[in-house]
Amino acid sequence: MSSDKISMPVWNEKHLRAATDAAGVALWAWNVDTDAITMDERAYDLWDVPKSEKHITFEILSRNIHPADLERVRSAFAATRAIVGAYEIDFRILFDGDIRWISARGQGDDADIADRTMFGIFLDVTQRKQAEEANELLAGEMSHRVKNLLTIATALTQFTSRSAATKEDMAHELTNRLMALGRAQDLIRPIPGRKSERALLGDLVSILLAPYDEREASVRIRVSVPKMNVGEMSSTTLALVLHELATNSAKYGSLSLASGTLDVSCNAHGDEVVVTWTERGGPPLKAPARLDGFGSKLVQRSMAAQLGGSIAFDWSEEGLVVTLIMSKDRLAR
Repeated sequence: MSSDKISMPVWNEKHLRAATDAAGVALWAWNVDTDAITMDERAYDLWDVPKSEKHITFEILSRNIHPADLERVRSAFAATRAIVGAYEIDFRILFDGDIRWISARGQGDDADIADRTMFGIFLDVTQRKQAEEANELLAGEMSHRVKNLLTIATALTQFTSRSAATKEDMAHELTNRLMALGRAQDLIRPIPGRKSERALLGDLVSILLAPYDEREASVRIRVSVPKMNVGEMSSTTLALVLHELATNSAKYGSLSLASGTLDVSCNAHGDEVVVTWTERGGPPLKAPARLDGFGSKLVQRSMAAQLGGSIAFDWSEEGLVVTLIMSKDRLAR
C-alpha cells in the first residue's frame, strides 16, 4: 500500500493577509503587562479609530463601546489573563451614529503567547446579529398572533352565541366570522406574489372589523373615513396595527360586551393622516403602568418605522381613545 503523504501548501504572510482580507478579519495583539494594544489597518477602520492614534489601550477603544455593554466587555477583557484556552465575546460599538456588532476572539494565557503578548481577531458580525434579532422578532410575532387568534376565536364564539337563535344559526354565523377573520389575516400577512386588491382605507378598516360586528347591533361598529388610497406596503402595516387594537378591544374593551361600540374616523391635515379609534360602552378600563407587552412594542415600532407616525392612548372613564398619526406619503406607498 502506498503511504504517500498529502502535500500541504505553505502559507506565507501575503497569502494569510489575502485570506484575512477576504474574510473581513481584523487583527489585534495585546501586551498583558503594559495593556498596549496593537491593531492592523482593518481594525482601526472597524473601531472607527484615527490611524494617527498610535498608543491604543482598552480605555481608548471603550469610548466606542455601547454603554449597555461596556462593563461586561471590561470585565471580560480583564479576565482573559486567567482564561485557559480559546475565548470569544460579542458586543456592540457605536459607529457614526449606528450600532455595529463586533466579535472578539483569541486565546487565553496558556497558549500562543510570545513576549508576553496575546493575539486574536475582531470580526464584524453585525449582519448575523441583525438576522438573529429578526428571527427572534418573527418568532415572537408568530407566537403572539397564535395566542391572539385563539383568544379571538373564543370571543367570536361568545359574540355569536348572544344573537344566534339555534345551533344551526350559530354555526352559520360563526363560520362567516371566522372566514372574515381569515380575510383580515391575509391583509396582515399577505400571500407572496399576490397583489392586494383592496386599496381604499375604508375597505381595509371594514374588512378588519367585520368579524367583530354583531347582527343585532346595527350601530355597534361605525366607520367614517374619506375615500383615500392605501399603498400595498403600508396596508399590511396598518392592518397589523388595527388588528392588534381590535384584538385588545375584544379581550378587554368595548367589543367584549354586547353594549359596547366602536367608532373609527379619519381626517387628513396637510402631510398627516389622523385615524381616531374611539371605544364606548365597554367595561371600566385602567391605564397600564407601562406599555411593554410584545403587542404594544410591535404596534409602536410599526407606526414609527413603516408609517412615519405615532400612536397615542387615552384611557378615559368613557372608554379608550387611540390616535394614529401617519405620514400621508408613507400611507400611499
